[in-house]
Amino acid sequence: MKSNHQLTITAHDRLGELERILRVIRHRGGAIDQLTMAREGTTFTLNVVLTTERAIESLVNQIAKLANVLSVLKVN
Repeated sequence: MKSNHQLTITAHDRLGELERILRVIRHRGGAIDQLTMAREGTTFTLNVVLTTERAIESLVNQIAKLANVLSVLKVN
């Protein structure tokens, strides 16, 4: 059964980091419904609303493992 989730991801603003995060979401079976991004100095914050059939904890753990990711918070 598909479920909706909202994540807030903060990461260092390095070349290709946004693409790496989005690739992990796609490879882990997530479909992005809404995405907003804000840059703050040398970091950026993504607010992602996504739908997935898999456990969200697995996706959160995989995103958190990326070298430039500072935090991943599940909002709901």
